[in-house]
Amino acid sequence: METRELTYKIEQLKKERNAIILAHNYQLGEVQDVADYLGDSLGLSLTASRTDKDVIVFCGVYFMAETAAILAPDKTVLIPEEKARCPMADMIRKSQLKKWKNKYPGCKAVCYVNSTAGVKAGCDVCCTSSNAIPVVNSLEDRKVLFVPDRNLASYVDENSSKEIIPWDGYCYVHDEIKPEDILEKRELYPDSEVWVHPECRPEVVRLADKIFSTGGMVEEAHRTAKKDILIGTETGIIYRLKKENPEKNFHPLRKRAVCRDMKKITLKKVYLALKNMETKVTVPDEIKEKAGRAIKKMIDISTHE
Repeated sequence: METRELTYKIEQLKKERNAIILAHNYQLGEVQDVADYLGDSLGLSLTASRTDKDVIVFCGVYFMAETAAILAPDKTVLIPEEKARCPMADMIRKSQLKKWKNKYPGCKAVCYVNSTAGVKAGCDVCCTSSNAIPVVNSLEDRKVLFVPDRNLASYVDENSSKEIIPWDGYCYVHDEIKPEDILEKRELYPDSEVWVHPECRPEVVRLADKIFSTGGMVEEAHRTAKKDILIGTETGIIYRLKKENPEKNFHPLRKRAVCRDMKKITLKKVYLALKNMETKVTVPDEIKEKAGRAIKKMIDISTHE
């Protein structure tokens, strides 16, 4: 089927199923175009928790769909490709977290939302890249454990009042962006501004003009007077930035900054998910309850800043 026909069928099925399509900013352009809500992890979490639809089709990686299933337990949550995983989230298991926490008795554990439901269940509070600093600062403890991203942990450590003890995980897409990428692109675009995601290496973050979550990049793109912006994150977001700001130029710092798992979801798979009502995402009750508390603490902090 062609794109137009697939889009039409998806719209019809959405009405029949009383469904909403949520998509992350890194998704393929064709998937972004059919989404009812497009955003970063925090925005997606909030939308999942507030929707009145019966079915949530989550176009992102698996931990995101798990989060939606936790926040909307009375809804049917579908992921169009169950093999769309997050390598960083899989760098720590629940059993590893438990052993690690035992080395630091009494320390609170903050869990980046890019983690499995089982790991979330073992932490005190979750955070996203956009609210990590206020979440960490909300804790009374001086020392805070942070899983799984060492780069985001470094960013929080430098910009919060706490001492952060990081797990040694990372996002391969962001970790492969190097300082020389910035230096080379600045020579090509001398009047440009550099925006990077806090999942990037500390030495990259220090060279950037501004640090944003993907949601922050979307907002700043509407405000900035700059015509050339160098983007240091997964390249999928550039589709949205160009679509919403056609008069501006967005250049990837690294063209190969692509998340293979995010790109596993296609328009056809979104259609098949709605048609066949699969694959359903479920979380065991015990994990759902514990992880839900950590996620809801994060949301409460974010909505009352």
